[in-house]
Amino acid sequence: MNIEYIHEPTDLQCGQAVLAMLLGKTPEYICGYLGNDRETDLREMKLVLAEHAVSFSPQRKQAQSKKDLPQCALLSLETPRCWHWSLYADGVFYDPEHGVLDDFPESARRFYWEIFSDTLPPDKGRCGASSCNEAERSRQEGRGGN
Repeated sequence: MNIEYIHEPTDLQCGQAVLAMLLGKTPEYICGYLGNDRETDLREMKLVLAEHAVSFSPQRKQAQSKKDLPQCALLSLETPRCWHWSLYADGVFYDPEHGVLDDFPESARRFYWEIFSDTLPPDKGRCGASSCNEAERSRQEGRGGN
């Protein structure tokens, strides 16, 4: 997998940063798509993945260690400060707050949903002009937002 690390633009955009890394977009694209530049919930995370044709396991599973994780996973972590979204792919943790890590960031409880990597976009670089323009058009047409 070719994941490009993205640091969360604000303390409230870990979900947008994780989705951006998975989809090869920018956090701004995800914010515009959702009509939300604050915390994301599980429903929003699943919505963006599904509407971008990314398949994932329906069931949340708990992980005790890195060994419990599949090749690619959306992580929900209970950190000392708050619940937090993170990404695991090919043995590496891409955490929007803490950086690229070899193991989980400090967390009391760790849950994940497997992401089926064969459904991810082939090119996961940050969005080019056409992708960003698509997001803007979608937003203007009323798509995305609650």
